[in-house]
Amino acid sequence: MVTSVRMTPPLPLIFLLMIRGVSGAGWSVSYSRSHICALKDSTVIMNCTYTYPTGHQIKNVFWTKTTVINGFEPPDLSNDPEYSQRLQYLGDKQQNCTVRLSHVTLNDEHMYYFRFITDKRDLKWTGYPGVTLTVTDDFDLQLESPERVTEGDSVTLTCKSSCALTDRATFIWSRNSLKILTESNFSNKLSLNPVRREDSGRYSCAVDGHTHISPAVQLNVTYPPKNVSVLISGSGVIVEGDSVTLNCISDSNPPAEIRWIKGETIVGSGRIFNISKISSDDSGEYKCKSINEHGEKYSDPVTLNVMYPPRNVSVLISGSGVIVEGDSVTLNCISDSNPPTLNFSWFKENEASAVGSGQSFSALQSGRFYCQAHNQHGSQRSDAVTVTVHPRSSWHEVFVITVECGAIFILVIIIIVVILFIIKKRRSVKSEDITVKEISDPNEDTYTALVHRTNPELCGRSHI
Repeated sequence: MVTSVRMTPPLPLIFLLMIRGVSGAGWSVSYSRSHICALKDSTVIMNCTYTYPTGHQIKNVFWTKTTVINGFEPPDLSNDPEYSQRLQYLGDKQQNCTVRLSHVTLNDEHMYYFRFITDKRDLKWTGYPGVTLTVTDDFDLQLESPERVTEGDSVTLTCKSSCALTDRATFIWSRNSLKILTESNFSNKLSLNPVRREDSGRYSCAVDGHTHISPAVQLNVTYPPKNVSVLISGSGVIVEGDSVTLNCISDSNPPAEIRWIKGETIVGSGRIFNISKISSDDSGEYKCKSINEHGEKYSDPVTLNVMYPPRNVSVLISGSGVIVEGDSVTLNCISDSNPPTLNFSWFKENEASAVGSGQSFSALQSGRFYCQAHNQHGSQRSDAVTVTVHPRSSWHEVFVITVECGAIFILVIIIIVVILFIIKKRRSVKSEDITVKEISDPNEDTYTALVHRTNPELCGRSHI
């Protein structure tokens, strides 16, 4: 007869036992495991099945930790005070002989056997060898993990124990000492699929209900550069002569190689790019390029706008700088500066007070003039230029009179030429009329008359 014992709820950690079957002429007992290492205070389930020849009926079944010695029947553990409150038979009187032992102690280390008795001449059978139970209060947990993986890979971490734990054990996983509270992670395997860069850290495992924790293992997830940006040290205003530092911020594993690019030209390397005594030539767009074995990425460009005071200040004269009294000459002040110069002052040499303002200045008197350009970063003056003013009653008036007289003289010459041309034309026409008339007179020799009329002087000479 099997005693049914009411047991307290088992602990979550349960161990299953398996061994090879023991048989003979239709008699057999098969254990699920031949050996198990159980944790102190855990619950052990010993699964087993048994067979016997047809025509027999089972009278009694029980578990024992001794064999038949000198014909003496081994004791039933359910009647043992040390086991009666912890041992519960879960099988039947047909084929199942599973038993559960709760709150195991170090004294429970032993080999256990299942024995059944039939109704035929008290034929009995013991499953030998039995199940060896080892109980430990000090076991080691080891975590198996790849040291280095790449983002996007599938990764599995395995928690192993020196004591063979079963699938019913509940495992607690931690990353950087913080528990990973996911139901799927309660087994002895932690799957990260796909693994992310945020999964990097120190992992450890433990068994629920026990204080044992595995040594932490570092999981190193590598990935290409991400979140690349440039940080400019100092305020937003950069003045010529300042020292400027550019810092390339990059998230990557392994750490990335950094290159600095201005426009399309590589100008430096390293995470920090320093420009001491910056000049206007350093103005422009800068970006950093982050490179590692998994890829590369550029930052967005940043612009360095270098401010500087006016320089290369000069005066441009419209014309020769020589004028007549009453006229003016325009002087323009040319300046290179950042920001552009908006304030200009004009001075006459040897005079303390300004004589004008603005980029252009109209000079009305003789002298040497210069301009001074200003912005918030400084000022600079130009070299002086000379303006000469001549009195209007001098050579200018003579020149004007000469020009006017010359024009009148030319006009007179033109009129005389026209008159002479008209007179000559009229004389030519009159001579032709006389010639026609003489030719028509029959009393005069034609040739003589023609020559005489045409050239009286010649004719006179001929006549003499």
